[in-house]
Parts: sequence; C-alpha cells; structure tokens
Amino acid sequence: MRAIQITEFGGPEVLNVTELPDPSAGPGHLLVDVSRAGINYADTHQAEDSYLAASTLPMVPGGEVVGTTPDGRRVVALVGTGGYAEKAVAPEALAWDVPDAIDDTTALGMIVQGASAWVLLRRSVHLAPGESVVVHAAAGGVGSLAVQLAKAWGAGRVIATASSKEKRDLALDLGADVAIDANEPGLKDALIDANGGRRVDTVLEMTGGTVTDQSLRALAPFGRLAFYGMASRREPSPVRPATLMAHSTTISGMWLAHVFQLPGDVMRTALEELFGLAADGRLRVVRGGEYGLAEARRAHEDLRARRTTGKLVLDPSR
Repeated sequence: MRAIQITEFGGPEVLNVTELPDPSAGPGHLLVDVSRAGINYADTHQAEDSYLAASTLPMVPGGEVVGTTPDGRRVVALVGTGGYAEKAVAPEALAWDVPDAIDDTTALGMIVQGASAWVLLRRSVHLAPGESVVVHAAAGGVGSLAVQLAKAWGAGRVIATASSKEKRDLALDLGADVAIDANEPGLKDALIDANGGRRVDTVLEMTGGTVTDQSLRALAPFGRLAFYGMASRREPSPVRPATLMAHSTTISGMWLAHVFQLPGDVMRTALEELFGLAADGRLRVVRGGEYGLAEARRAHEDLRARRTTGKLVLDPSR
C-alpha cells in the first residue's frame, strides 16, 4: 500500500510517500480500507515528537480515518498512528458506524474536533445557558464547531477570535455574535468590550503565550478557561494558585484521549448528538480542503502557517 512514513522527526519535510506492506488486523481490531484520513494540528506535533504522547520511528502519522471494513461496515475510527495510508488498523472499541446521512468529511470532522468541542463545552467549562463563551481560533476545526454548539446550547454571547478578516467573517457566518482580531495587542480589553463591557464567563483556548495570559485576565469571577492546545508553541505565564483564588478562576486542561477513562461511553454519546445535529442541518463541518497523499507536506505547511480553516482531509488514493 501507499503511505506517508516518517523516519526522522522534524517539520513537514520529513513526510515522505512510500510503499509499505498492507497491515493486518489481529484480535479486537478492524482492518479499514481508508477512503479519507483526517489531518489535525496534533499531527504536526506527532511528526516532530512534541505531542503529549511520545512518537516512535518509523511511523505512519495520522490518528483518524473513515472507510470500510472487509464485511462492508462504514466506520470512522481513531487509530493513534497509521492514518495517512491506503489501509489502517483500528481497535474495535475505537470505531463507530457512520450513518448514511453523514459524508466522509463530516464524519472525520466529528470524531476528534467535534468531540473535542463537545467535551470542552459540556465537561471542561460546563457552559450554562446565557453564559458568554470566547472561542479562540474560531475558524479552525474545533473552533468552528464550538461556535455552533455554543449557540445551539444557549450561550448568551459567543465571542470568536481569528487572525484574518476572512476567518472572522466565517465565524460570524457560523453564529458568533462578534469576532475580533486574535492579534489584538489589548486582547483582554477587547474581549471585555465584545461582551458589552462585562468580563467573560468561559474561554476555549488553544493558542498559548499571551493569548492565554490575556484571556485569563478577562475572566469574570467563577470564570473558566479550558486549555486544549498550544499552536503558538509558546508557554503562557505561570499561574499561582493564590491568583486563582483571588479571582475565583478555574483553569482546566483537556486531552480527548482521557474521555475513554470516564465511566460510560462518552464518545458514543457525543458522536450520536453530533451526528444528529449534522443530519438535521444544525451543525456543519467547515470543509478546509482535501489533499492527496503526495500533498501531505503542503497540508502540514498550511496548518503550521495558519492558512487553513475548518476540517482538512487526506485522500490516500491520489
């Protein structure tokens, strides 16, 4: 089969197309003929071995696929690694049937990015109806879905940030009440102004650096910030527990892998709600572009340069 293989860690330049033996599925696993693979920002960290889970070489990157099994099931699955290929192996417990009404890109958009938005709003910040929510990187895969879910679940005001006018316009089109420049030097005040002069209740943050710092300062008493990425690759300032107490502030971190340690099938619950909203036309995955296998380097370059919006997918047939 054709696949992308990494034999040394680094940037997009380490992604190489190669021929590899077809994988085989052992007990408890499914072989998936991949129709599309998802491309996530986490894949760029995987390639340079800076992700939360350590990478080992040689490696086929890519953590999510949609396709068919030998018995004809159409599934979307989490594979950890191995997604950027014509065939992949997935644990049976991490594969979910895709309804006929859901296309490949939508299925891939929901399994990591949609589920992340769902968990962030439902479990990390516990968004209550009427509360304000700031969604950073609102034109991205998680952000674009979080904006829509927050509106669907009764947020009082959805404040989006994005780095260009086109991305801010997209966030407004998705339902954000206001969209501001992510590079605004006085971001704290801009967030408060966007909320009608009131400090904000919740923040979904994946940028890091001063964006995190300014967002924390914009929180109202009992405000919550959920941190789920660091796209700038810059650490925020350290936070002292006494500072949290002084402002009744909550900071949480979220890595989707941990939902599988919770009681009950949280992923199935999330996906059933997400697929239902999508089938009803109340939630849409923004199509950010489709790349052939030989274009994987360009996909990572575009991601790291923040040139993308929505969901990116890889077509292993070309």
